[in-house]
Amino acid sequence: MIGTRIRERRVLGGIRQSDLARQAGISPSYLNLIEHNKRRIGGKTLLKLAEVLNVEPALLSEGAEATLIAGLREAAGEQDDIGAEVSRIEEFAGRFPGWAKLLADLYRRTESLESTIETLTDRLAHDPYLADSLHEVISAVTAIRATSSILVETEALEPEWQNRFHRNINEDSSRLTEGAQSLVRYLEGAPNTDAEIKSPQDEMHAFLAERGFHVPELERDMAGPRDIARLIEGEGAELSSPAQSLARDALLRYLADARSLPLEPLLGWIKSVGLHPDRLAQASGVDLATLFRRLAALPEDAVGPVGLVICDASGSLVFRKPFEGFAMPRIAGACTLWPLFQVLAQPQSPLRMRLKQVGRGTDTVEALAVSAPVTAPSFARPALMQAHMLLLPDRPEAADAPMREVGVNCRICSLADCPARREPSIISDGF
Repeated sequence: MIGTRIRERRVLGGIRQSDLARQAGISPSYLNLIEHNKRRIGGKTLLKLAEVLNVEPALLSEGAEATLIAGLREAAGEQDDIGAEVSRIEEFAGRFPGWAKLLADLYRRTESLESTIETLTDRLAHDPYLADSLHEVISAVTAIRATSSILVETEALEPEWQNRFHRNINEDSSRLTEGAQSLVRYLEGAPNTDAEIKSPQDEMHAFLAERGFHVPELERDMAGPRDIARLIEGEGAELSSPAQSLARDALLRYLADARSLPLEPLLGWIKSVGLHPDRLAQASGVDLATLFRRLAALPEDAVGPVGLVICDASGSLVFRKPFEGFAMPRIAGACTLWPLFQVLAQPQSPLRMRLKQVGRGTDTVEALAVSAPVTAPSFARPALMQAHMLLLPDRPEAADAPMREVGVNCRICSLADCPARREPSIISDGF
């Protein structure tokens, strides 16, 4: 659990992940794996991180007691409304180590179960293979039911038709058996929630995520559609045909944004006025939606962590760049309290809020949202709108922005008495 202690020290020191990684001489992605305890650490890397964090290496690498205290502290942060005596955690762990270990283990188990429920809920809602399998099973059952009703309710049925209906029942029964067996085999793999990416949207997002949502090939002055074709034929060759089409559309928009707001001038404006989207939009002359997409496409070591969610007028999420501390559903069903949906009703009028997702600790994020047309209106059809929501770490300059508690989606949200709830939550009183 060294990574947990490194992250805690970094947050307490107000150091961005990208800054710590740069000073320690490692990549931000590698530090992210370390902080999530997915990579072991020792030797020079540990010493360098301890030096940058200005702590003794022993404070990062000490044994079980520190791990236990870190676990209790994390659990207390998740339930800050209970009022746990955080200042006496060390005393509690020292006097009652058994109880302390039990509480920390229960917290980790609860967190793991909530994560599993969230993933499986998302999978049940949006997994195309599961939807097709269920449709096949239901279709076969319906066909058998209809055929058997005819056989039962018809008193005099010619032998030829009777044989035909018997044959239909036999064929539909075989189809039902195959569909059910296939569905069972698929569900048996459910514990491995990261086993495969199914939908074209997931494939497209994974393709972009592997590059950190930054495509240097499209940042050059002479970049064009041919570079996109090479990317799709090369790194994107393993994508399904629908996913390739989505990736191509995403890269074409990336190219258009890069031409509207080139990389070097944008970095210069950021250095000059800071990470203030309104000022950057005024300086660069582009609209806020374009600026949001450009900021989300920059390397993390240049601007720090930046998340982005885009939805169309139906509320479906068409683009999502993850942001630590703010969970997003895969396609649809996101919390309607997000300002992302609020700005759909007020085009070109931006909103700034501080958001906290209930049941997800004390992390607060700064959210800036705006909607803009993606096609011009005509007498034949209205303008097509998309809403953008940029996510940034909570900053002092956003302290005057209104605070709002939100969820991920209704099914796994524990927000009490929510007027926007569409369905009962399967998580109650925390879990």
